[in-house]
Amino acid sequence: MSGVQAPGVYEGAANVIAAGMLLLEFGMLRQALFRDQIRLYMAQSALISVLAIVIAADRNLPDLYALAALSAALKVVAVPLVLRRLLRRVGLDDEEEIAGVAGSHTLSPATAVLAGIVLAAFGFFCFGALGIHGPAAPALALALAAAMVLVSFGLMIVRRDVASQAIGFFTLENAISLAALVVAAGLPLILATAFLFDLLVAVVVFGMLIRAHHSRSESLSTADLTKLQG
Repeated sequence: MSGVQAPGVYEGAANVIAAGMLLLEFGMLRQALFRDQIRLYMAQSALISVLAIVIAADRNLPDLYALAALSAALKVVAVPLVLRRLLRRVGLDDEEEIAGVAGSHTLSPATAVLAGIVLAAFGFFCFGALGIHGPAAPALALALAAAMVLVSFGLMIVRRDVASQAIGFFTLENAISLAALVVAAGLPLILATAFLFDLLVAVVVFGMLIRAHHSRSESLSTADLTKLQG
């Protein structure tokens, strides 16, 4: 009787990193303060760079080392730095942040996490039912990436503040990057860096949105935007 074959180093690393990224996504959904969400985003982005290094070593793809360095420089250093400076420029102190976060939840943190679990389970099992598998595409990592996409959307929906919605969008990009690395790690470097350029554009847009919204309403809450409904 033949035993079950153990996963290789690459497949095991991809699955563990994908699971870690999903757990960090739940942490952002549960976390109250913006600065803590930024720290979790940094950790999640660092895992993306680690996965790129693992794939580069396993498949002998030296271009991925450069992609890992660029991703770390942008997502782990530049984006969090920009977000923190924006929060300081709008004059958001500790008391204002706590008060703003308290009013930004459309659901209680516990209910939001439960809703996130439902979304993650839906994405995980639906994508797993597609039967996509192979040595170059670990099925578990792909299913976890799909679950993370839905939880990222959930984060943007249940929080009514611009900062959390921006972080939710950035983590959505992390989920797509995870799936892209697992499925098509051999993409040319120029195409891979194009995704990072899209993230840079999104950072600029959200930065302008945060400053403009705060200058008008003196808060980051988007609850008042419902008054624009026809």
